Amino acid sequence: MLISEIFHSLQGEGSLSGVSSLFIRTAGCNLRCNWCDTPYSSWKPEGTMMTPEAFAERVIASSAKHIVLTGGEPMIAPEVHLLANAIHSAGKHLTIETAATIPPKNIACDLASLSPKLSNSTPDDRLSPKWQEKHNDLRWQPDVVRAWIEAYPYQLKFVICSPSDLEEVETMLQELQCPIPPENVFLMPEGITTEALHEKALWLANICQERGYRYGYRLHIDLYGNTRGT
Repeated sequence: MLISEIFHSLQGEGSLSGVSSLFIRTAGCNLRCNWCDTPYSSWKPEGTMMTPEAFAERVIASSAKHIVLTGGEPMIAPEVHLLANAIHSAGKHLTIETAATIPPKNIACDLASLSPKLSNSTPDDRLSPKWQEKHNDLRWQPDVVRAWIEAYPYQLKFVICSPSDLEEVETMLQELQCPIPPENVFLMPEGITTEALHEKALWLANICQERGYRYGYRLHIDLYGNTRGT
């Protein structure tokens, strides 16, 4: 399994924001989000080959009670189910951060952190029209999202670039055809600097207040900036 990085930090997003966590970031992704903030694990994957057994040793040795399996897209990683089982066997709490384009297939998981991609993620002309089409065909899989939320405690995180994105978010929630508590929905401002996040903060916070969604503050950007290992 190709791993981009393993690091101990604070969870920066979602319902466990601020919790001390060990992050395992797999390399490789089946999408090409235009605003991707980890190109070293998606657009141009890089890393070190490791076995699930080696991961288990790192997890057991870590003082962190919370483990975050992220990417890229961790669900395309070979032996990801073995890795998840090893984490669970170590008695740790496991969050899986995924775009929810691949079914869970009974993977061990305590919190499914699902980030379906809006049309604002479509790659620009850095990629061929064929890749743009592939991304758009794959980025939203309501049946797969529903499989995750029916199987695990979950949160839905949407990256928001402009107020017009809200209509698309609510259309996607309706397409799931199952009740979604608004407090399970996080709207996160797009950006990799505190300045970019703050530009969107007020109007996005107002939308969350009006609709009952949760504002997806990105703590790690505020604390550390857009740096690896945070």
